[in-house]
Amino acid sequence: MARRRIFTFLFLLLTAVAFVGFVALGVWQVKRLAWKEDLIARVDARVHAEAVIAPSQPDWPSVSEDSHEYLHVSVSGQYRPGAVALVSAATQAGQGYWVMAPLQRADGSWVYVNQGFVPQEKRGAAQSGGYTLAEPVTVTGLLRFSHPGGGVFRDNVPAENRWYSRDVQAMAEHQGLSPVAPYFVDAQAAGSELPVGGLTVIQFRNNHRVYAITWFALAFGMLLAAWLVLRDSRRTR
Repeated sequence: MARRRIFTFLFLLLTAVAFVGFVALGVWQVKRLAWKEDLIARVDARVHAEAVIAPSQPDWPSVSEDSHEYLHVSVSGQYRPGAVALVSAATQAGQGYWVMAPLQRADGSWVYVNQGFVPQEKRGAAQSGGYTLAEPVTVTGLLRFSHPGGGVFRDNVPAENRWYSRDVQAMAEHQGLSPVAPYFVDAQAAGSELPVGGLTVIQFRNNHRVYAITWFALAFGMLLAAWLVLRDSRRTR
């Protein structure tokens, strides 16, 4: 009998701990749901708003992901075709590369522009600047933030001009370009010609509601289990 009481006590203790943990996880998912829905609303508003001038050098310190990510912007300047960087990419159009071209603004600062996607067989033409105009242009697109380091399994190799993430600071340093904006611009689609723009992914997975329901259901299961054990214990007595 004493052993049974000890077992019952330990089981109830474990269910209490599990209940608290599951409720905490459920509450956290509810908060994440609110955050994700707010993010989706903000991104949707920015993407469909009128384009504004991309932040200039004096404004760079105030640029943040919360306030500027996916902002619809325009930037004017002149490309340097010989400094193009190709970043490995897997898109809905297949395997290939993002064409990252540095654009110099009137104040001498640099902003990288992701001109769009080119397939693997067009690597040579893209690397030589064949898709990058050497004349003044105005580019409209979405403001994105630099992705330092590299991809999930491979690091960038600046010395060999091999890139697996859009790390604009490293790209600019490799080409001796300064100062460079802490962001780049994903160019919008411009017809069917290469590079293919407008491939920015602006749809976000939002499974937090399902996760919250799952955690709360598990918490309820702990309550049910505790109730069943207590009922059985009372009957035994």
